[in-house]
Amino acid sequence: MVLLVAALLGVWLVWNLWNLIRLPVGLRDGAWHRPLWWARLWSVSLFVGFAAWLRGALSGGLDVGETCAYAHHQTYDGAYRAAHPEGFDELFPLSNKCNAHYDLVPAWVNPTIANCAAFVLLATAVLLWFGIARPARLIGERPRPRLDHSVPTPTPAPRMSHRTGPRAG
Repeated sequence: MVLLVAALLGVWLVWNLWNLIRLPVGLRDGAWHRPLWWARLWSVSLFVGFAAWLRGALSGGLDVGETCAYAHHQTYDGAYRAAHPEGFDELFPLSNKCNAHYDLVPAWVNPTIANCAAFVLLATAVLLWFGIARPARLIGERPRPRLDHSVPTPTPAPRMSHRTGPRAG
């Protein structure tokens, strides 16, 4: 099961790396008018947001005290963490403080998660619009009946005479 999840995440990573190339090209070529461009934006935003959240959620390691002391050279204040337990178990915004002044979660993580969530919501709204507006437009268009199924033949232009004007013939 773990291998299957790892394989799916690997495929998703490769897909998003390809999408990082295709998104700017699609902006230049006008592909943002098509649903696939928005699906790519949705996928990249979701992947980057999830990766940023994972980076922030795992920032403390298995032992926060050791991570503070050995990896970040900060003093671990257990009394501060005991006095403020509400901020460390939330899904968003992420926070994992060593003391009152140092947070193990990098400063870029929470804004990245918020921006990615906004892009996911925007792409979802546009994809829903594509899913509703296009079929509604297609249903609203009715084929016009042709009364005459013959192919029209071009008629020659009337010939002009220099004395009398147009003449039939």
